[in-house]
Amino acid sequence: MDDERRFQEALRSLRVWDTTLPGFDPADVPDEPVELFRRWFVAAVGGGVVEPHTMTLGTVDGDGLPDSRVVMLHGADGRGWHFASHSGSAKGRQLADRPVAALTFYWAAQGRQVRVRGRVVAGTRAEAYADLHARTTGALASALVGRQSEPLGSLDELAAASTAAWERAVAEPDADAPSWTPYLVEPREVEFFQGDERRRHVRLRYRRHDDGLWERELLWP
Repeated sequence: MDDERRFQEALRSLRVWDTTLPGFDPADVPDEPVELFRRWFVAAVGGGVVEPHTMTLGTVDGDGLPDSRVVMLHGADGRGWHFASHSGSAKGRQLADRPVAALTFYWAAQGRQVRVRGRVVAGTRAEAYADLHARTTGALASALVGRQSEPLGSLDELAAASTAAWERAVAEPDADAPSWTPYLVEPREVEFFQGDERRRHVRLRYRRHDDGLWERELLWP
């Protein structure tokens, strides 16, 4: 009961957005959502948001159940939002079976969220290799370990595999990880949420039509 009481006290002690948040005028936005996302992302970096390039990735498993985890953004352009992972991981298998996903960015210091939903397309081997070697030695070593989402026997086993992978990444900086796969989320909907201290949150949703043009609409908070 002490743990439960401490949890409830900690939970009730928290306050949200007891600060001045940036404004957001939905009448002054670009025609396409990626442009607005880039503006907000640069503002998040400039505002000192910790790890603004991390995002929650939601997928659907073989039983139709939702699944989610935090991954790193690798880019955002006119095609959509980019990330990468191992094709044999849980998310890789889920995306192969049901190639749809949702992304959520949350920048608490600014009271902002960005939500993206759409179809997912896997990249080519050439794109995978380029993505893998655009990153750090540590990222390459992690990719070389592989076996993501498989059961692990012990932390000692992980330490040995990680050490071997790091040594290989240093000795062979051009090494490839065959299961490493870039993914692209082609957005059908993108929502921008600006929190407000008085809870008059502003929500703007972009929806793409079959002709590729975007429609904008406001949503009740």
